[in-house]
Amino acid sequence: MKNHQKQAGFAQRTAIALAVSMCFATLAIAQSSEGSIYGRASPKAQVSIVNLDTGNKRHIEAESDGSYVFPKLQPGRYSLTSGNITREVSVTTGTGIEVSLDNKAVVVVAGSRTRAAIDMSSTESNSVFTAAEIRALPVSRDTTAVAMLTPGTVQGSAGLGNLASIGGASVAENAYYINGFDVTNIRNFVSYINLPFEAIAEQQVKSGGYGAQYGRSLGGVIAMTTKSGTNTWKGGASVYFTPASILRAKSKNIVDQELYGTNTAPTRYVSFASNDRSETLTGNVYLGGPIIRDKLFVFGLLNTSINNSDTYDRTTNTKGHSERPSGILKIDYLLSPDHRFELTALSNKPSRYSDIYTNKIDYSLLRDSAPDHQEFESSSNALMGKYTGYLTDNFNISAQLGQVKSLSEIRTNKNQKGRDCPWVLDWQLNPMGCYDPNNNGSERDPKAPPDGDLRKSGRLDLEYNWGSHTLRAGYDAQKFTTSQAGSVQSSGGIYYRYYKSTDGTVNNVPNVVKPGEEFVRVRLAASGSGVFDVINVAKFVEDSWKVNKDILINTGLRWESFDNQTNSGKSFVKADNLLAPRIGAAWNVFGDGETKIFGNLGRYYIPVASNTNVRATRYEYTHHRFYTFTGKDPRTAAPITLGPEVGAAELIGSDREPNPGTVADTQLRPMSQFEFILGFQQAISKNLAFGMKFNHRKVTDGMDDFCGTTGIGQFMKDKGYTKFNPNTLATCVLMNPGRDLNLNIDVANNGVLQAVTIPSSYIKLAKYERTYNDLQFTLDRPFDGKWGMSGSYTYSRSRGTSEGYVSSNNDQIDAGVTSEFDFASGTDGIYGPTPNERAHSIKLFGSYAINDAFSVGFNSSLVSGRPKSCLGNVPIPGTPNAAFDYYGADGKTTKGGSGSYGYSYYCLNGQFAPDLLNPKNTIAQSSLVPRGSLGNLPWTKNLNLSGTYKMKLEKGILSFTLDIFNVFNFQTEQTINEFKDYSRATQRAGRVNKNYGLPSSYQSPRSARIAARYDF
Repeated sequence: MKNHQKQAGFAQRTAIALAVSMCFATLAIAQSSEGSIYGRASPKAQVSIVNLDTGNKRHIEAESDGSYVFPKLQPGRYSLTSGNITREVSVTTGTGIEVSLDNKAVVVVAGSRTRAAIDMSSTESNSVFTAAEIRALPVSRDTTAVAMLTPGTVQGSAGLGNLASIGGASVAENAYYINGFDVTNIRNFVSYINLPFEAIAEQQVKSGGYGAQYGRSLGGVIAMTTKSGTNTWKGGASVYFTPASILRAKSKNIVDQELYGTNTAPTRYVSFASNDRSETLTGNVYLGGPIIRDKLFVFGLLNTSINNSDTYDRTTNTKGHSERPSGILKIDYLLSPDHRFELTALSNKPSRYSDIYTNKIDYSLLRDSAPDHQEFESSSNALMGKYTGYLTDNFNISAQLGQVKSLSEIRTNKNQKGRDCPWVLDWQLNPMGCYDPNNNGSERDPKAPPDGDLRKSGRLDLEYNWGSHTLRAGYDAQKFTTSQAGSVQSSGGIYYRYYKSTDGTVNNVPNVVKPGEEFVRVRLAASGSGVFDVINVAKFVEDSWKVNKDILINTGLRWESFDNQTNSGKSFVKADNLLAPRIGAAWNVFGDGETKIFGNLGRYYIPVASNTNVRATRYEYTHHRFYTFTGKDPRTAAPITLGPEVGAAELIGSDREPNPGTVADTQLRPMSQFEFILGFQQAISKNLAFGMKFNHRKVTDGMDDFCGTTGIGQFMKDKGYTKFNPNTLATCVLMNPGRDLNLNIDVANNGVLQAVTIPSSYIKLAKYERTYNDLQFTLDRPFDGKWGMSGSYTYSRSRGTSEGYVSSNNDQIDAGVTSEFDFASGTDGIYGPTPNERAHSIKLFGSYAINDAFSVGFNSSLVSGRPKSCLGNVPIPGTPNAAFDYYGADGKTTKGGSGSYGYSYYCLNGQFAPDLLNPKNTIAQSSLVPRGSLGNLPWTKNLNLSGTYKMKLEKGILSFTLDIFNVFNFQTEQTINEFKDYSRATQRAGRVNKNYGLPSSYQSPRSARIAARYDF
């Protein structure tokens, strides 16, 4: 009797949901679109499994110790039978469910979030959310909003798309999967093919500890499993409306302090958003069911989202309209109980237009002029096939093949004032003539193919159960092709800028014009078109060893190979068989499935983005020539007649594809990360689970581009290369900051390249570093048909010299080629808290069913603010800490005439001292302010609420939902203007940016969403 009571208590406690996984690590051996069931039956007993949704049946024989496993199961409801014992369970994506069929223990499964006990089948940190769970919560209908529910995940910068930063990584270090197929757009790692949100059956977030099957991510894996057809025809329709007025609060304006309160200009704004409006209507229709019962199933969904917006600025206001039609078709074919085929097809064809009105009065809300009309179209589609075969009771195989194709936006211009006018600026950079900066810019190469990306991928996985070992091996290959058209400036690539010479000097050539005379610079800028390939290949082996009934050890090896190629097919970054070992362990401490200690160690790599191929290897050049002129055209302001050429012409860049060894370190190490996780889980009662986990991540090889020449020039001088010309170097080179630089260099200025290693002591860059640690505490009360709630607290520290592949400092989206390491002086003081650090994060969400008809939900968070920094220009010659890697001995910048590269952690300090180069004059001084050393922004508070009413009809259920986001309309600043120096041109005079330290963006104001859905 006592033993029976103990088992009953265990049964109640094990009814705790794998929604435990929503708050802390669960363990999974399955691929990102599948789950598994494992356990014990009588030795050598027959075990049968039936998918209650599709009718698929399989039979296997238990091992001599009674153990059995059903791997690679589609999410859904299953019935297991052995002898006279039958159990029903629900399988979710990426989780293993333990079911005992030997009368020694019972697993009880009921309710939408009540699943199995703590998962002992692997060591991943894994969170799973079903469509029903997501609908019960007031969250935005996008995958990032769902990922934000997980511990250790914070929201990235608005300028980078508000994407998820997982485990201290930048938002460009995640991988995205649909039905087990990698759909990440590795042009810059911040996008993936759109999947209609209504089509998602489950979303999984892997936040660390992946097995050897996975790689190419340093942050997390966000995996979506789509809905599928079953033996029952099910369908419906849903509508979601986000109104522009109902319950919506106004956004805050941000006053531009540079022009505020002067006598010469009215108030101006950095952001004039209080009158902006936006409303969105999204509709879905969907249907799924059997074409052939128990054999062939189909699910289809059509979606469209329509948005209308009005935005206002000082000189223009814009009316916008966008439409995003999309659809999905999923087909499942069961050739036999042991052979399953899946086909997933996706299509998206978004379009938008903008009518841009010119204001007659600053910040006018009127539209009393003919608009300039712009139209934009893009498209994306995917076709993914998968085969799963159970060849024996112990051996299974799966194979995937597919492609994802996306075309970048194509712009069509109509009625655009000034489109035919050349780009003309005065010496203060003010537009002149009929040039309109809104309608003028670059034009694409008309001979180039459409801009876009094409991913072709294939994968093979083998799995064999051998006694207490589950052995896996696999091969994964993908070819990612980016097409990018070249461009020229409008009006044939030419633009004009007028200058005045005070002493007759033009571009360092004296006495070529009269003092005070105006001259013109003619700039011709162009870039080349190209098609660039990235080929990534991985192989892996793994062993999951069940040491005994309570201890599991996973060991694996993964070999990554990366090959980034130029337009001509030459490799400029190539690394083969990079070893990424993984080891993990889980201990069922008391053997009752209620207490688990787990941990893992691993190394992970991420590929080089294809945007780097474009940026580094296609030709780009800017040609500057200087002329006297006669007269200015009364309409265009362009010079009527060019006179003699004066000054020294400049050619920046080249019109030829560079040698691969001149643009990237010939021994470049792709970016990698070491990870350590140690965790603990405890089932406290039948309705409550507690977890605690420590995460440590450290980037071991960072990668970025470097644009300085001074250190290389000094090395050449020290080595006796007297004819070396630094202008023969590439504009920037890809390297591992902190390591020696290996390049092919024209050391004798004779066109012959020679392999050279420049020691890091000459480059003087800070070492690329990023170390992340966090401690997570979680509580989960699974939904039991009445109420449920999940909560977490995360304390984290992220320190280093880089945030990662992209930078929040200036919202630069060029993955792996940010401006942070462009110059050595720009890395002074760069070590510190990274911009995506949020030291404290508290999350609490849940739902409550008042009765069968009414339910409510909430989602709340309290997150500490972003670290504050001071950004400015590097110190100029004449100051004690002058940056002579950026400025040459003549006081000019070392990058041609541009001087526009990057930023630094030196800021004007309000002090002046004698100019060391000309002591008769004074010069403003700068001080080094280490990254993140100025405290933090205020905490961000948020509360979302929802209420749902359901009506049971004769056929189906009709429901209505109201979601209110940011109920209390908290509008806390999310970013501030961190640039203290006004400009490089005014640095000597010590001019400070009056907007420094003031907000540049706020938390989104209160808004509402109304939804209606019918399901049958």
